[in-house]
Amino acid sequence: MTDVENAPLRRDRTRPPAGRPRRRTSVLGVIGELFITVGLIALLYVAWQMWIGDLIYGAEASAEAQSLSEQWQQDYEQSAPASPSPSETAEAPVTTVDPIVLPTAADAETFATMYVPRFGSDYAYEVAGGVTRERTLDTVRIGHYSDTPMPGAVGNVSLAAHRTTYGKPFNQIADLHVGDAIVIEVEEGWYTYRFRTLEYVTPDSSDVLLPVPQQEGVEANGRYLTMTSCSPMYNLTERIIAYSVFESFTPRSAGEPAALTEGLS
Repeated sequence: MTDVENAPLRRDRTRPPAGRPRRRTSVLGVIGELFITVGLIALLYVAWQMWIGDLIYGAEASAEAQSLSEQWQQDYEQSAPASPSPSETAEAPVTTVDPIVLPTAADAETFATMYVPRFGSDYAYEVAGGVTRERTLDTVRIGHYSDTPMPGAVGNVSLAAHRTTYGKPFNQIADLHVGDAIVIEVEEGWYTYRFRTLEYVTPDSSDVLLPVPQQEGVEANGRYLTMTSCSPMYNLTERIIAYSVFESFTPRSAGEPAALTEGLS
């Protein structure tokens, strides 16, 4: 027999490799993970509110405004008398049409659509009565201060809208140039205003809503349009104000005003 065969048997005392020790879940670890999860959810919510949601809301609002405009046009065409012959149209004198002034809209009642060619060819938002957030502004619409005149009237037509979130209708208000057209469409036709200047005021500055903006006690003898929104962006410390003056009223029977397509290719 060989030495190997005569060697005493030895037990293999080598232990099998131990698995990784199980981590104990601590209370602090759970809390930390919860904070991370909540933080991610908050970031997603902000992204939705500030960017993704705005794109969706804005597109939906534009489609609704365009649909309202198309419905008005369709209703007019169904009820309008036969169009005059080309010769009669050519001989008709050009006259200034006095603007039609509608009764004050009820709270949250949609009565108009606003277009601003400077803001893009697809810019269109509905205008509704009142400026409460829950009933008008947060429903992706432009609000009308009910204690100010309706479009086309003598005095200061005053509107408000979000600059960020909820479709941000007045997001580009600071980009307006002198002379830019602001067109408000109602069932009867279109009011065209021309932008004049911007102003920044404190949130409590109600003088911008006076019959003649910032002129207390002065009786209005002109037609003005005031647009108000928050400034700076994502902040409430100031208000940005855009002032415009009335240019003309175009009845639906005359067709869309040229101002609607100014600067658009």
